[in-house]
Amino acid sequence: MSVPKIVVDENPDPGLRDAILKPLLDYNISQVGKATPEPVAVFLRDPDTGANSGGLWGIVVADWLFVELLFVPEDCRGRGLGAALLREAEAIAQRRGCIGIRLDTFTFQAPGFYAKQGYTVFGALDDHPRGHRRIYYYKRLSE
Repeated sequence: MSVPKIVVDENPDPGLRDAILKPLLDYNISQVGKATPEPVAVFLRDPDTGANSGGLWGIVVADWLFVELLFVPEDCRGRGLGAALLREAEAIAQRRGCIGIRLDTFTFQAPGFYAKQGYTVFGALDDHPRGHRRIYYYKRLSE
């Protein structure tokens, strides 16, 4: 095979993503087996209207739960709802056999909250966005 040339496409067709994703997934599967993503959702629901006003959204893949989103409305903060959402997600992760949970947050969000819940910092990215940090956390679950 000849050496491929590098081509920059600043407005790529989204369908071209598969040309990178498929061989990457094939390689990953050859190393660790197939990992099927499983969604996790825990909602804050208004008892009067039935509307969702916040909650937690994550995905279990490769024996870990990644918390993608966690939101508690400002007028509901300080009532333990964020901690309750995380506890529910942790219980789901344990039932699904997860090793741990990972998530990230920004300095303008709630980094101290995650430390209080027993999460450990494993990395940070300065100036993401500028003037702030993105902080990465994990928590191992008891096995």
